[in-house]
Amino acid sequence: MTGPTQRTTPASSADERAAQAQEAEQRLAEQQESARGGGRPDWSPLPRRAGLKPSASPLFSLRTPISAAARWTLAVLSFAIPFLAWIALSAGGAVDSTFLPSPAAVLRAGVDMASTGELFDDLWTTTLRVLEGFGLAVVVSVPLGILMGTFAAGQAFFEPLIGLLRYLPASAFIPLLIIWLGLGEPSKIAILFIGTVFFNTLMTADVVRAVPNSLIDVSYTLGARRGEVLRKIVVPHSLPGMIDAIRVNAAAAWNFVVVAELINSSAGLGYRIVRAQRFLQTDKIFAVLVVIGLAGLAIDVLLRLLRTRVGKWAA
Repeated sequence: MTGPTQRTTPASSADERAAQAQEAEQRLAEQQESARGGGRPDWSPLPRRAGLKPSASPLFSLRTPISAAARWTLAVLSFAIPFLAWIALSAGGAVDSTFLPSPAAVLRAGVDMASTGELFDDLWTTTLRVLEGFGLAVVVSVPLGILMGTFAAGQAFFEPLIGLLRYLPASAFIPLLIIWLGLGEPSKIAILFIGTVFFNTLMTADVVRAVPNSLIDVSYTLGARRGEVLRKIVVPHSLPGMIDAIRVNAAAAWNFVVVAELINSSAGLGYRIVRAQRFLQTDKIFAVLVVIGLAGLAIDVLLRLLRTRVGKWAA
């Protein structure tokens, strides 16, 4: 029995070597054919290109982190360059001071309004309107967005109507709101609500819809119920994105508040802009615009800090 085994072993190993050599030749032929483009006759062969050279600076590299010093330098330049251009245009006389006041004139106008107290009163009045109108929009849009993003039935029922209403400009509702709610505060709050609620709803729904199904499936596998999955998985995972949506639409609320304060207002930053426009007081208009920008930036920073605290796992 030992003899036959010794006689057949060299033959079988030779057959294996021949089969391996044939497979290697076949793979080499396929690679050469693919390189010539013969495997895909409808595709032209790729051009030969030199290897990518590493960029000398990370500032011009795709998605490459930059140092903290470079980040702060670029942030300062983003403000310094427009400010220097403003100084150059106003000081050089290229634009009349009636249309483009100098930074010094704007600063004096802001100090004058602040010294009389009218600037702080207007800022407080406008901020209250933004908090009330946009706050009401957040209270309505966040639960509705969670419903639309979590349940297919909610999306099928609400999304067509909201997708239509978001294209209607809030300013077009001003005549109706005056008829329905009068000239008081309710009409101003309604404009802010209409201008932001639909966009925030759809953005919240998109964030909730992006929750991975694997997390939900694992939760069900571990014995969680529907309410627990919604409360402990969907909402926490979506919370950073919800705050980002609120940040974006908060800027829109500050835009709409100027339109809202055109309705028979006696106070507010929008009212102050319209009043200054009647007397060609462009320095006051610029001063109010600077205040609006700073107030919006403060709210944005606060929301960024809130997002960082409640969503440390988010990128």
